[in-house]
Amino acid sequence: MDVNGTVAEGFEPVGEAFVRNFEVLGDRGAAVTVYRDGHKVVDLWAGTRDVDGTEPWRHGTAQIVRSATKGVAAAVLLMLAQRGELDLDAPVGRYWPEYKAAGKERTLVRHLLAHRAGVPVLDRPLTLAEAADPGLAAATVAAQAPVWEPGADHGYHAQTYSWLTGELVRRVTGRSIGEWIADEIAGPLGLDLWVGLPAAETGRVGRVAQIEAPAAPGGLKTRPKRAVSEAYADPDSLTRRAFAAITPMPDENDPAYLAAVLPASNGIATAEGLARFYAALIGEVDGVRLFTPDTVEQARAERSAGPDRVLVVNTRFGLGYMLHGTASPLLSPGSFGHPGRGGALGFADPESGIALGYVTNGFRKSVTADARAQALVRAVRTAIDA
Repeated sequence: MDVNGTVAEGFEPVGEAFVRNFEVLGDRGAAVTVYRDGHKVVDLWAGTRDVDGTEPWRHGTAQIVRSATKGVAAAVLLMLAQRGELDLDAPVGRYWPEYKAAGKERTLVRHLLAHRAGVPVLDRPLTLAEAADPGLAAATVAAQAPVWEPGADHGYHAQTYSWLTGELVRRVTGRSIGEWIADEIAGPLGLDLWVGLPAAETGRVGRVAQIEAPAAPGGLKTRPKRAVSEAYADPDSLTRRAFAAITPMPDENDPAYLAAVLPASNGIATAEGLARFYAALIGEVDGVRLFTPDTVEQARAERSAGPDRVLVVNTRFGLGYMLHGTASPLLSPGSFGHPGRGGALGFADPESGIALGYVTNGFRKSVTADARAQALVRAVRTAIDA
């Protein structure tokens, strides 16, 4: 297997872990990029661009990153707050009056970001065409009654996060969240990162598929806890219903799905784009910085912690970002970022100046802590601790 790219002196453990991901952990095609203090120190890619193909992964190959998109969406709301255009402590209904229906009038903007809004499910799931219609999808969420009192508890808003954040941005700015990301984040930083993939970029994107995890040492496969397995198996559970808010499940290789603006689930990025985005949250990258130090602290301050009513494990969230914990181990207690279900990961660690992006075309059943991404995180820790 040929591994392409560069590794700065001292970061060799990351390169070794990347190779092991293919040789031992079953990666088919993937890339990883690491920045430190605004400078790229690791940029590697290997395998095939399509999970079931033979064409090699090239520099600039992009992939869908699933829920890693949520970290980019969160940045939009936090940047609007940073500019004084959005008050995180205001009721959502101040900007989106229709949202006050069905007992949601006390929902605050920060509740949406911290997965405390109480609307992780829809009484009637949306088709892909409906989900991609911003007006229809937003009206559906606005009419939905919460399943817990907003602000009183937390549970992962797997799909509804798209319309909660997207409609709020549209009401405040008059632009779609995908347009805002293109204009205010991806453009200034030169990122290969899109929410709503332009037709001209479809040739850059590899095909993804579900792949089986290899057997653990001793021939045994790791298994989730019984409560988690039961939640995913029960069609009436909040877990199943949250992930099934778009039904039937979209084909993630369908150009119509990739073109939709769904900031909970369908962002497209290169590893370089994801890492560079996080590097610019915590510091300057080629003259561009997205977050002030105060906004960084707001993003990573714990807002939700403990048993997650949707994921059925203990989770920790800041404002839109997963925080270091058992569900999603990151580099250190101060790290913040977001995984994509079954593979991708992007995060930043302000104390060390590290930002990492990992993308893959082979998705596993894991939700928050993929073994391949975790191996790379551990390797970065080894490198900076040496």
